[in-house]
Parts: sequence; C-alpha cells; structure tokens
Amino acid sequence: MKLKKWIIAIIVLIIVIIGGRILIKDYFFPYAHKDAVIKYSKEYNLDPLFVLSVMKAESGFNPDATSHKNAVGLMQITKETGTWIAEQMKMENFNVNDLYDENTNIKMACWYLNNLSKEFDGDRDLIVAAYNAGRGNVNKWLKNNEYSGDGKKLTYIPFKETKHYVDKVNIYYKIYKRLYN
Repeated sequence: MKLKKWIIAIIVLIIVIIGGRILIKDYFFPYAHKDAVIKYSKEYNLDPLFVLSVMKAESGFNPDATSHKNAVGLMQITKETGTWIAEQMKMENFNVNDLYDENTNIKMACWYLNNLSKEFDGDRDLIVAAYNAGRGNVNKWLKNNEYSGDGKKLTYIPFKETKHYVDKVNIYYKIYKRLYN
C-alpha cells in the first residue's frame, strides 16, 4: 500500500512539474508573434529569444501599448525613432500609426537592434542600454571613466531605469533560453 502511495505521489509531482513548465511557457514567457519574430530575427541576424526578451520587457506583448514617453507598440518605438528608422530602411509612405502594426513594429525594432548591434560590436548590455536610453547616452557613458574603464564596456549605468531595464532583459533572455533551447 505504501508503494502505491509513493507511485501516485511521484506521478502527481511529475504532472505538476510538467504542467508548471507549460503554464510558465504559455502565460509568462510565450513565444509571442512567433512567425514575425523568427522572420525578422533571421533577416536582421538576431536571436529570436533576445527579441522576445526585449518585447516582454517593453510591452508585455501588448501591441496597443503606449508608454509615458510616447513609445508605442510591441517593441515600444517612439514616433521620432520610428520615423528615423523608416528613413534609414527607405520605407515608403511610412506613417507613425504603422508602429501599432505588429509586423511593422517587430520588423523596425529588429532592424534597429541590428543597427545597435553593429555599432556596439554585438555587446548585448550596450545594445539593450542604447535601446532604452538612446545610443547617444551610451556613447557618452563609454567615454566617461566613471562609467567605463576601457571605452568598450559599461561598469556603471547612471540611469536607474536603464540599469533596471538591462537587468530585466538579461533575466528574461536567460529564462527564454532555458525554456526554448
């Protein structure tokens, strides 16, 4: 009788563990907008799990999200940055309302992340910091000995919001890699 109870307990535990993993993947760390994320990640040489991590941090996968800084859509692109990206991408007839279109928002964000990756030699922390605080700020920080010892990596991020954001994206990225790799 004791053996039967142990077997039932083990089966229940396995179901809870498997169910918990499915719950975490489906509700907390979904592979949202999979087709667009895969397509544009590949086109712009990015890890799709990294793109998902940024998307989760930016909007929580809400395509209608608007921030207090007027950033919009899944990847929270500001209208000014969106207009600049559209010019760089040579997008004809771009309208800032296009940023609410999931496909357009993901494509433009992937282009921008790739552009930042080229500028910052693929350093994920610098890419994420620049996505949040702007490339100009990151370049200033890299030139300041208080924030960078070598001009290539940041030892300190002076904006608390950006430091928190970089940490959040890195945590999400580790979780996504663990769940989907």
